Amino acid sequence: MEKKNNNSIDRREFLKVSAAAGTGLFLSPLIKDYGKSPVGNDLNVALIGTGAQGQVLMNACLKIPNIKFKAVCDIWTDYNQKRAYRLLRKYGHELNAYVDHREMLAKEKDLDAVIVATPDFWHARHAIDCMEADLHVYCEKEMSNTLEGAKRIVKAAKRTGKLVQIGHQRRSNPNYLHCINNILGDSNLLGRITTINGQWNRSVQPDNGWPKNKEIPKHVLRKFGFENMHQHRNWRWYKNLGGGPIVDLGSHQIDIYNWFLNATPKSVMASGGTDYYDRSTHEWYDTVLATYKYQTDNGIVRAFYQTITTNSNQGYYESFLGDQGSLVISESAGRVGVYKEPGSPNWEKWIEKGIIESPTETAPTKTSAVLDVRETVAPPKHSLPVQFNDPYHKPHLENFFNSIRGEDTLNCPVEIGYESAVTVLKVNEAVKAKREIKFKPSDFEI
Repeated sequence: MEKKNNNSIDRREFLKVSAAAGTGLFLSPLIKDYGKSPVGNDLNVALIGTGAQGQVLMNACLKIPNIKFKAVCDIWTDYNQKRAYRLLRKYGHELNAYVDHREMLAKEKDLDAVIVATPDFWHARHAIDCMEADLHVYCEKEMSNTLEGAKRIVKAAKRTGKLVQIGHQRRSNPNYLHCINNILGDSNLLGRITTINGQWNRSVQPDNGWPKNKEIPKHVLRKFGFENMHQHRNWRWYKNLGGGPIVDLGSHQIDIYNWFLNATPKSVMASGGTDYYDRSTHEWYDTVLATYKYQTDNGIVRAFYQTITTNSNQGYYESFLGDQGSLVISESAGRVGVYKEPGSPNWEKWIEKGIIESPTETAPTKTSAVLDVRETVAPPKHSLPVQFNDPYHKPHLENFFNSIRGEDTLNCPVEIGYESAVTVLKVNEAVKAKREIKFKPSDFEI
């Protein structure tokens, strides 16, 4: 399925901007006037869902000029809602607090946009209601815990004409933007990509608890779709509320597979199960290994992805392996590196052009160990000429706000978010089916 890359950059412009790296001014060669908004061009914003992810987004917004919070909405009034409200008041925001988003939409008449950071099963209702109230929406991934819910969001965006940014924040990350436009673009340093590996490994974690004197009343929990506080605090593990670790964690990285390959998969096979945790409270699989098959213009690509929740070894990353080189990339910038394959064309001109840096690790020339004929010495690591130290979500939120102002275009609109939702949600289906699931081009279209 052919896609258009809207984040291309002229070579001369890239070199001009990247020259600022040495002065500490460089953040992203692909976002003009990063971090700046015209004076007086304020946007009035509301936040629905002030839990852990909502707080992350709120804290990132506090570092972006000209954003004014007018409302927060959360059903946990004595804890999350109160904490967010007090923090925003501390930073000078004049706002109101609500439990029901419908009341908020009825009373707040000067909003421009809403950030939706509620559990996945609420995303469709919240996003659609906000669009129908004439508001632009930043919706956390996954778009929905069901494809039907995701479809409804896309249809509402088309019907209302409102902007909807899906929270795959890597699509605005300067390291990722540099790679797709330069490492995979003009230089084609990797050659033909044949394989992708990715993972998000996470340590054993206890279920989220809560202060016993601050429980949400049962009638409120049930009104908003939760049987009890455990479900409310651990909704990602429940099949009618979230999608499990493959959706919570894997969707960030599997989205990058589609993006960097400029394609959607032809099939997926997956194996997984609830092997460690109590199945009565962890309905989704705690361990999943998925294999995708992509058909690209350059041939077949096999893409492997795993998420485990019992050990954190090597954390999270994606690696793209080509016949000329390899790219290892992660939202954690310290993991990013490009590696040249023996015998591939010299990379000196790309170092001179500022696409990659000179190797920071030199391969050993001598070793006391005797290498087997099948072994090779690890290649040196080339870093990227990108400096980025802001909160991970800030560029994606800024891209959303600047798109509302007409200064930019969305890096992850609903159509792209839907393609990623199909790609990810089908993994759980493949685990259950215990067979390869085929994709049709129409699966990714609405």
